[in-house]
Amino acid sequence: QVQLVESGGGLVQPGGSLRLSCVASGFTADYYVIAWFRQAPGKEREGVSCISSGDGSTYYADSVKGRFTISRDNAKNTVFLTMNSLKPEDTAVYYCATFESHSILDVTTSWGKEFIYDYWGQGTQVTVSS
Repeated sequence: QVQLVESGGGLVQPGGSLRLSCVASGFTADYYVIAWFRQAPGKEREGVSCISSGDGSTYYADSVKGRFTISRDNAKNTVFLTMNSLKPEDTAVYYCATFESHSILDVTTSWGKEFIYDYWGQGTQVTVSS
């Protein structure tokens, strides 16, 4: 059973930075994708960023490009989301999600769709406010 545990959320002023962590465990396949989603009050959950195992391909939502960076530490089975130049509209609960596969899949057009992910973390709150 794959498990994901997020941490690193908190309260930050506009323009500030935070780094979220997602520790993953329980993978049985060689290929997997880990994504960050967020859900603001009254809004649908949206994909923020994604990184794949193997070549480490990364994907970003247009709203966070140039401000957020996704990275990984394979030795620690951890994926990070470094968020800079935070805006009030980044306020949301942030979730990491994953699926695993025995073959490499092209997620270029699907990475931001919730239904492809089988496992979700519990979420961590990010609040951007002065």
